[in-house]
Amino acid sequence: MAIWAREPKATFSTAPEGLHASVCVDVVDIGLEQTEYGQKYKVQLRWVIEELDPTSGRPFLVVRKFSNTLHKKSILRQTLEMWRGKPFTPSELEGFDLEKLIGVSCQVQIVHNVKADGQTFGNVQAVIPLGKGMTKLAVPQDYTRVRDRDKAQGVGDANGHVPEEEEDPVPF
Repeated sequence: MAIWAREPKATFSTAPEGLHASVCVDVVDIGLEQTEYGQKYKVQLRWVIEELDPTSGRPFLVVRKFSNTLHKKSILRQTLEMWRGKPFTPSELEGFDLEKLIGVSCQVQIVHNVKADGQTFGNVQAVIPLGKGMTKLAVPQDYTRVRDRDKAQGVGDANGHVPEEEEDPVPF
């Protein structure tokens, strides 16, 4: 199967710092990833915030990656319990479907971190329930989930498989 590399067509603006009304738009299965503690199964949660990016006119998209575990010390569990406003029950700890989060409104706290190269990133620091009287947000209709993007963009078959190209005498 082909794995495509492309030059990015768009730059991104950094989401503003602060507490923002948002909605979860995606849960992405990252799979196994090597960490300093060995291989860990990772997932990524994605939210759009209410504020619009002035360069694109679209809501800012913010993401956070987690180890996919509900261990009592895990950041994912702490984040979800803070978001829910209650701890998990023993039966929920046996298996919680993260896809239930899609379409759920909340507030995300964005903090800025600057990398050594000077690039600034807006990172999700905390996720909490909407405040009383706040309006729930809807998933933007133009958002396509990561798992559906190849199909939505017309690349590959219904399962997202891209046909192999004919052999090129200079393959690279």
